[in-house]
Amino acid sequence: MISKKRKIANAKVDANKAYTLSEASSLVKEVNTTKFDSSIDLHVKLGVDPKKADQAIRGTVSLPHGTGKTKKVLVLCTPDKEAEAKSAGADFVGLDEFITKIEGGWTDIDVIVATPSVMPKIGKLGKVLGPRNLMPNPKTGTVTNDVAAAVNDLKGGKIAFKVDKVGIIHASVGRVSFAPEKIAENCQEFINAIIKLKPATSKGTYLKGVSMASTMSPGIMIDTKSVQN
Repeated sequence: MISKKRKIANAKVDANKAYTLSEASSLVKEVNTTKFDSSIDLHVKLGVDPKKADQAIRGTVSLPHGTGKTKKVLVLCTPDKEAEAKSAGADFVGLDEFITKIEGGWTDIDVIVATPSVMPKIGKLGKVLGPRNLMPNPKTGTVTNDVAAAVNDLKGGKIAFKVDKVGIIHASVGRVSFAPEKIAENCQEFINAIIKLKPATSKGTYLKGVSMASTMSPGIMIDTKSVQN
């Protein structure tokens, strides 16, 4: 059964219209039905075959206005790097004790940063971390000796993204409390990062579809031409 609020929200969104990014960034605030500060998510459908290694798009981007959510960061490192990680604002710092906790099922974190020297120890955690997208990866900047820079980036709004098995990239790009201009700027930065990663082997239309939605709100289709600078 659809609630009264949702019916009103649905009525405000024309399912047959592709909105400009600016229009969608204002509309998503109007049609939000939750009492809490909902996350705003962007869904980007790409003309790629994720089964091909060179088309399995993944990367990172620093959103100019952050995501509105402070990430809980775990740094797995040797003792000589612990002070650096803590001073940068990491929530948890250590190695063996956290490996044991993760093996026991603990995953109360949003992202893990690791130094290259400890990766052999972390490899065995793949079954726990892999399905949750928590495994550190050099491509996303989470395997590095510069742990302070990595923590600062993550706390400041850097997000990692990757295409799923049906060719869609999903990401949280802000909160309903953000001004429409900030929502639009975050979205544009995110889309720009995806466009830069277009593989040479991708034929036809690369950016097939873009939609925006807040938690429990109707999806808003975005005109792909309006986001391709």
